[in-house]
Amino acid sequence: MLSDSGNYVRREGAIFAGVDWWTVWIYLALVLFGIISIYASIYNEHSHSIFALSQKSGSQMMWAGISIVLGVVILLVDSKYYHYIAYQAYAATILLLLLTFVFGRTINGAHSWISFGPVSVQPVEFAKLTTALALGKYMGGYGFNIARMKSLSRVGLIVGLPALIVCAQNDTGSAMVFSSFLFMLCREGFTAWVYLVLGMIMFLSVSSFFVEPAALYVVIFLIVVAIETHYNGMMKQKVIYVASVIMAMLVIFFVGLVFGRFLSMMNAFMLALTATLPLVAVYAVRHKLRNVVVFVIFFIASLMFVTSVDYVFDNVLRPHQQHRILDLLGLENDVKGAGYNVNQSKIAIGSGGVLGKGFLQGTQTKFDFVPEQSTDFIFSTVGEEWGFVGSIAVLALFVALIFRVMRMGDRQRDTFGRVYCYGVAGVFFFHVLVNIGMTIGLIPVIGIPLPFFSYGGSSLVAFSMMLFIAIRLNCNAQYQNWQ
Repeated sequence: MLSDSGNYVRREGAIFAGVDWWTVWIYLALVLFGIISIYASIYNEHSHSIFALSQKSGSQMMWAGISIVLGVVILLVDSKYYHYIAYQAYAATILLLLLTFVFGRTINGAHSWISFGPVSVQPVEFAKLTTALALGKYMGGYGFNIARMKSLSRVGLIVGLPALIVCAQNDTGSAMVFSSFLFMLCREGFTAWVYLVLGMIMFLSVSSFFVEPAALYVVIFLIVVAIETHYNGMMKQKVIYVASVIMAMLVIFFVGLVFGRFLSMMNAFMLALTATLPLVAVYAVRHKLRNVVVFVIFFIASLMFVTSVDYVFDNVLRPHQQHRILDLLGLENDVKGAGYNVNQSKIAIGSGGVLGKGFLQGTQTKFDFVPEQSTDFIFSTVGEEWGFVGSIAVLALFVALIFRVMRMGDRQRDTFGRVYCYGVAGVFFFHVLVNIGMTIGLIPVIGIPLPFFSYGGSSLVAFSMMLFIAIRLNCNAQYQNWQ
């Protein structure tokens, strides 16, 4: 309500004072659209009512009702309660993750489910929620400093522990979701060096499939020199020195090729590198350039990473994962094997055109051409039946939801609320980006759900709890601002 001065004040006795109703309506729209899409993905002439519990749509509707009830309960609980139970909830989910090794079930290749009678629960979905709470609790505590290695190592432990357990359950996609908390760390002032390293890892991982190692080594060297130049400036003496090092490398490289007939191009480059790196080290020590030493280490680490890519690809990844990566990069075209899911999904989305074929009129969906079309590939149903316009509308709802959660984080007066909200926003963003990206062939298929859309009680309840806790924290922040 408005005071005489025109400012908002909290009305005494109002149960839902300060609730961000726009976020709630966006959430309800996504859940409703998801139920409709699930029904469309399994529809045929023998289908029962959309409300039938024997149908996936009816089951999802039941879980949606449970999620809304839990959301109301969350809004009624004092926001301080979530701060108090953060560590206990995190420990409980870690215990559940460990129990899957003993009592778990294997579904779709992932040993990450626990059955309670007729209900199967995937603990990793709730681990994302409790990890966000634990990070908020720790980073909001006394003595935390994001610039200190001790603090960062503990943050890495909080995030890495559930990720490693989930990875051991053969659920690589869900384990990768925990990397989304880097988004929150960026908001909290985490060093940009980490993102530079991640960018180099992505660049080198992809480039190693297309470029010979020797040529890639040269590219790495030039990139490192360019970055070092940008950060440290280029004095006249440094220009001469860098030019001398490059010249020395080229001379040794070509001498190795001409006179060492038994040397391959890679070995010749490694000889040149070995001969010139001591010059870099001597220069750095003499001129007390700590950053030069850092860049040398960065360079060597990049070389080691490039040499390890082939080993990891050949010995760590499973055959179906290898084929998916090769198919994505265009190095393999297996539309009947590893690329079948993505190819059928792209056909379904493309066939929708601008306005789509209409509700329950999708032929690709109706005749089960798209595998997992009610879970991982649910977006293909949206593209086929609602077309480009419907797909953009769904994306707009997700973008609006993520931005509103980020805005809730910016409103928080304490670190706990801000870290939690940005952690949730990062998880939502990662799921939307990867799920939709894999349905249109831009990202390898790793099997994670689309929030509020994909069929599954665990994911729907967990995502709903994440969002409603953020809304509750926002209510408290709004009330504090009204004071």
